[in-house]
Amino acid sequence: MITLNDEDIKELDRKSSKGNQLKFERDGVWYKADYLGYEGLAEYTVSKLLKFSDMEAEEYVDYEIEQICYNGQIFNACRSSDFTGRWQLITLERLFKQTYGYGLNKVVYSVSDNEDRLKVLTEQVERVTGIRDFGIYMSKVLTVDALFLNEDRHTHNLAVLTDNKGGFRLSPIFDNAAGLLSDTTLEYPMGQDYISLMDKVRPKTFCDDFTEQLETAEKLYGKNIGFSYGYNDVRNIVDRAEVYDKPIRERVINVIMQTKRSYEYLFK
Repeated sequence: MITLNDEDIKELDRKSSKGNQLKFERDGVWYKADYLGYEGLAEYTVSKLLKFSDMEAEEYVDYEIEQICYNGQIFNACRSSDFTGRWQLITLERLFKQTYGYGLNKVVYSVSDNEDRLKVLTEQVERVTGIRDFGIYMSKVLTVDALFLNEDRHTHNLAVLTDNKGGFRLSPIFDNAAGLLSDTTLEYPMGQDYISLMDKVRPKTFCDDFTEQLETAEKLYGKNIGFSYGYNDVRNIVDRAEVYDKPIRERVINVIMQTKRSYEYLFK
C-alpha cells in the first residue's frame, strides 16, 4: 500500500464517458484508483494477458495491482511505470483541436459508413502525425477491445506521443480499465448473470458493436495479433489479485473465457 497526497494528483486531458478515476504520479510511477468498480483489476489482468500475445512488450503498458491510501480512505488501484520518457502523451481529440480547431471525433462521425469512419480516423492521424501504418495499430487496439470488452475507447483516450517539435510516434496500448464489466456501480452490478451483462456492452470508437469494429479493422488492415492463453493462465493471473473479493475474480475469469470462445480464431 502507498499513501498519496494532493500534490501527487494529476489532471489529464483524457476524458472518459465513465467518469474520471483519481490519477496520481510520484517518482515516475502512475497510480489509478478504482472509481466505479474493479478498474484496477481489469487494467492489470488485460496487461498480463497481453504477454500471451505476439505483441512486443513495448507495444502495451504493463500494470500491477496496488492499494492507495488517500485522504484517510483506502482504494484498490493499479500502477504502472511512466512510459513517455522525454515525450508527451496527447490524445487524438486534443491533437486535432490544436491543429485544426475542431476534434477528430466530429470528423469521424460526420461519415455514415463504419468502414469509411475507420479509414477517415487512420488516414487523418497519419496525415497529421506522419506515423505510418496507423491502421495496423488501430487493428491491434480494436482486437484488444473486442477480446476484453473495453467499452470506453474513443478519440479522447486514443493517443500518440509527441516531442512537441513536430515529431510523433505510437503510444503503447493503455487504458483498458473499462473492460471486463468493471463498472459495477452504474452498468454491470455484481450478482447479475454475466452473459446477459456482456450482451449489453457497446464500444464507442466508430460503431456500437465490437465484432463489427474488429471485422472492419481486419478487412482493412489485416489480423495483427494472435493469443495463446488458456484457463489456467487466466486463473493464475486473476487469483494473484487478492485485494479483490472472490466473486469479482470469478466473474472476471468467466468473462475472459467467454470472450475467448467468441474469438477463438485469434488463438493459436
